[in-house]
Amino acid sequence: MTANPIVMVVDDDAGVRNAMRTLLKSVGIPSTLYPSAQEFLGAYQPTQPGCLVLDIRMPGMSGLELQQELNLRGAVIPVIFMSGHADIPMAVEAMQHGAFDFLQKPFRDQDLLDRIQRAIAKDAELRKSLGEHTRIKAHLESLTPREREVLDLMTQGKQNKAIAQVLDVSPRTIEIHRARVMEKMGAHSIAELVRMMLDLK
Repeated sequence: MTANPIVMVVDDDAGVRNAMRTLLKSVGIPSTLYPSAQEFLGAYQPTQPGCLVLDIRMPGMSGLELQQELNLRGAVIPVIFMSGHADIPMAVEAMQHGAFDFLQKPFRDQDLLDRIQRAIAKDAELRKSLGEHTRIKAHLESLTPREREVLDLMTQGKQNKAIAQVLDVSPRTIEIHRARVMEKMGAHSIAELVRMMLDLK
């Protein structure tokens, strides 16, 4: 996975693409440029952090159609739409389908840069929580069926003695299971364990 975020620009106008590259380069943000939605899809890597700046009207596959395709693929990349037309219904549709933002051409460079910075921050936040979710799930899957039962009872607030009664084993056995659950889940407290389980819901 490439650690540095990249702004992916999809616009069929070469002038717009080049202007965007120059603007992004001036503030030290790397970019990749695509003249069509199809070319972008052919090169798109879901693991690449960043954001997508997308023209709404393009020949072939439109920006909205590309957004819908990305949604079908479960892509989490934030999308900023650009349009040269005062097309409010299209903007509304884009936002309803989860677009991050919408800019009408011509726009101020600073407005675009501000939105890009926010989109990159949102992407990083989302990827971090998805990564956390995957990590917790992997820890949970490493538990034995009995450890999983102990975990469920622990997160219900039950003490060792009560868990031992429910599972018909000695409190000492529960202590051992409990220590293993905490270790395997990477939790330092019951509160942290409860929060992890809530994250998975």
